[in-house]
Amino acid sequence: MTISKPAVVLLSGGLDSTTVAAIAQAEGFEVHAISFHYGQRHLFELDRARQTAQRLQLAEHIVFDVDLARFGGSALTSDLAVPKHESADEIGTAIPITYVPARNTVFLSLALAYAETLAASDIFIGVNALDYSGYPDCRPEYIAAFETLANLATQAGVEGTMRLKIHTPLIALTKAQIIARGLELGVDYSQTISCYDPRPNMAPCQHCDACLLRIRGFEQNGLRDPSLTGLSI
Repeated sequence: MTISKPAVVLLSGGLDSTTVAAIAQAEGFEVHAISFHYGQRHLFELDRARQTAQRLQLAEHIVFDVDLARFGGSALTSDLAVPKHESADEIGTAIPITYVPARNTVFLSLALAYAETLAASDIFIGVNALDYSGYPDCRPEYIAAFETLANLATQAGVEGTMRLKIHTPLIALTKAQIIARGLELGVDYSQTISCYDPRPNMAPCQHCDACLLRIRGFEQNGLRDPSLTGLSI
């Protein structure tokens, strides 16, 4: 009988991280998911993360509290306005105000601690360097640097008993390609939320960067974003 290797997956409840969880499962890993209550405005995503963990029957799901809103500096953790556009073509190249300072560094560090306790050598994160908002902690060079740090900063890495690997299966894919891969794996995207500024009823705003990139990705697959069922675009 083959015993699945444990892996830690960062799970936000959004399209990308849900796809990554499905990919990790398809690759034979026993998935231990970690989500973060970090002071974000869009807390609905944590409900979706819990639902995803149950639907995929993950081995474990932890929601970790770390209050990045204490620092502010982002439209996702303060009352700054979330930028809105009419189409994805209007998204600029500058790092937007929705960037949360050092978020992925904080998250990956905690995921690394979690992985050590599980004797897991594999961490999955849904960063993307194509259809994204230009965040510095989503770039391949950042991930490579963090992987180097992980192997310098852990007991397993120093003793040479295990080499830690940061998996980024989406990093070089377009949003359309990510969606296509998820659909192949049976991901139910109607149960995910990507919006930076959802309405009180959890309906996506349809105009933030995350919404526009998501909508375009489905359109490029000849589909309507299932989270928009009953809404007008």
